[in-house]
Parts: sequence; structure tokens; C-alpha cells
Amino acid sequence: FKNLINAGTVQRAGQHLQRVWPAFDRSGFEHRAAHGLDALEFKARAMQLADALQATLPADFDNAAGVLEASLAPPIPLDAQGEPAGLSEAQSDLGLSGWVVWSMGEFVARQGMADVPRALRCLHALTQRFSAEFAIRPFIQRHPESSLATIRTWVDDPSAHVRRLVSEGSRPRLPWGLRLQALVVDPAPTLPLLLALQDDPSAYVRRSVANHLNDIAKDHPGLVVAWVREHLPDAPPARRALLRHASRTLIKAGHAPMLAAWGEDQPLQGTAVLAVSPTHIRLGESLTLAVELTSLSRTPQRLVIDYAVHHVGADGQGRPKVFKGWTVTLAPGEQRSLGRSHSMRPVTVRRYRSGQHAVDLRINGQVVAEAVFVLDVDEPGS
Repeated sequence: FKNLINAGTVQRAGQHLQRVWPAFDRSGFEHRAAHGLDALEFKARAMQLADALQATLPADFDNAAGVLEASLAPPIPLDAQGEPAGLSEAQSDLGLSGWVVWSMGEFVARQGMADVPRALRCLHALTQRFSAEFAIRPFIQRHPESSLATIRTWVDDPSAHVRRLVSEGSRPRLPWGLRLQALVVDPAPTLPLLLALQDDPSAYVRRSVANHLNDIAKDHPGLVVAWVREHLPDAPPARRALLRHASRTLIKAGHAPMLAAWGEDQPLQGTAVLAVSPTHIRLGESLTLAVELTSLSRTPQRLVIDYAVHHVGADGQGRPKVFKGWTVTLAPGEQRSLGRSHSMRPVTVRRYRSGQHAVDLRINGQVVAEAVFVLDVDEPGS
């Protein structure tokens, strides 16, 4: 993944920057940008390119922004669904796009803070070649009123890339991005933007709106439940899909008000049995989950079925991690069997410990069945 920014990236950047500004110190830029590049991780590579831009572009920010803008390839086209389609080889030869633009955006964030309107005009151009969602966040953090005032004018921009930036750049908890703590505490400033983009013709934009609402749900679940209740009735299919994606964290957590908003809060009318096999495994192996459902209802039941694995913590207590299972409609009197393989392979975000682990089955947010298995972990030094 880190090799998406490589020596070729540096050379192309140097070529196009010198093309539009003949006085550009291309050799100095390439030396700084490529020095020790192979030893760096992905973000460090992007930041090193930004350092090299800082050292070699004009000291006057307006002039530097103009050089960056002139070096760009044509905007990335979109397909019929409004998703990025990629540039042709001929279009790519015309200028810069892709991961190098991350570094260009970082330069704008570092150097443009004294001239917010000019910096945002540059990000408006950059985001059409690679998202400026990381670069715009320091402006929102340090100059919220002026930045959001400009961003509001972009909700009707003809470019879906720009409209997506409105939502993605202002997400409170963007992965990899600077956390916008003021919007974590109070997301009200972005709600009109999300409302304006909720029915955008581009799926690319709508997915960002859904992710933004899902961010908000982590801190203000009641707000997003109210949003779903207001905008779900008679929603067209695209909006319904957006709202479902926006609800995913709360649904997965068994949040009763959100389940109720979707009509999925009713308890199972019937029985559920959960079995896991084998009941004794080693780290790296997999479990098989087998679920047997029997309906005792006279009407169909829509069931959102998840399961939680209770990983043993340092204190010996279980820490539940919820996993998506199935969404089914169980007919009156129906019996149904469901199965799923669950891997217990190591992941970097979790510490595994030996011992008895519980698994519980959750239907419409309620625990209806449980099972246990024993996990053996080779402890260090054993």
C-alpha cells in the first residue's frame, strides 16, 4: 500500500511542476522528496513530499497555489452512478492526480492558513483529482466560520468531488483525519449541509453523507434516530439505502430506538438455538456458528441477527465484540437454519488470551441464545 507513493510519483511531480513553472528547482525537490523514501511508511512518504514542496515552491502562497493548480490533470471523471471512474493514460499524462495530491493538499494546509479563501479555492481544484478531505480539516478547526461559509456554497457545485468534500471534509471522526472536536460536541453546523446532499444524484456523495451521519450517531444517537424517523417515510430507494448505512453502528449495537425506527425492535416470537463447533480451538483457527430458528408467530417477522464474541480481558472478564450476522424475514411457523464461519486469527487491534469465551446471539437487539468455546493462545515464552 505504501508503494502507491514511490520514486515514480516524485519524478512525475517534478516533471509537471517544472512544466508549469520553469524556475522550479526540480532536482532539489526530487532529492528532498525521494531521500530514504523506501524506508518510510505511507503517511510519512506523503508528508516528506509535502516537506519538499514547502522547500521549493514560491514563498508567496498565492503564487504557489497557482503552480499547484496549473500542474493538475483533468478532473477525475465519474461513471453513470456518480462513482470515480479513473483517468485514461492520455489524461494522466496531462498533469498530476492521485496520491501525490495528498501531499499537495498538506502543503496548502501548512502554508495557506493566513489566506483561507485562496487556500479553499486551491482545495476546490485539488479535490477533483484526489480528495482534499484531510487538508480541509485544519481550516475548519482553526477558522470554522469562514471555512464553513465557503463550504456551504459548494453543496450545489457541478462537481460531485466538490460536493462530496462538503460532507467528507467536515465529518467529525474521519478515519486517518484530524478529529473535529467542536463538531463532535455539536454537529449542528453540518446538518444543513447533509440535508442538502442527502438526495444527491451521485452515490459517491450519498455514501459520504451516510458515513458522516454514522459518525454523529456515535456521540449523538438520538439526533440520528430522529433524522431517520423524519426522512425514512416514503424515502426513495437511494435515500433508504443511505439511511440504512447511516444507522449501521447503532443497529449493530442493538440500539433500541434505532431498531424501532426501522421497525426491527420486536422480540423474536419463537425459539433460537445457537451452537458453536469445535468447542476447543487454537488461535488462528475458525469456529462454525450454527443457528436454528423456529417461528411461533402467525405473521412474518423481520429479524436483524448479530452475534457477539466475548473476548477475555486482562481481568478475566469478557469484552463483547459484535459482528454482523443475517437479516431475514421469517415466515409464520417457519424453521430456518443459518450458518457462519468465524475466524479467530490474530488482528493487531485486539489482544487474545486463553480461556473460556462466550458467544451470544442477538435478534433485534436482544440476546436470545448463548454458547461457549475455549481458546488456546501460545503465550510469549511458553
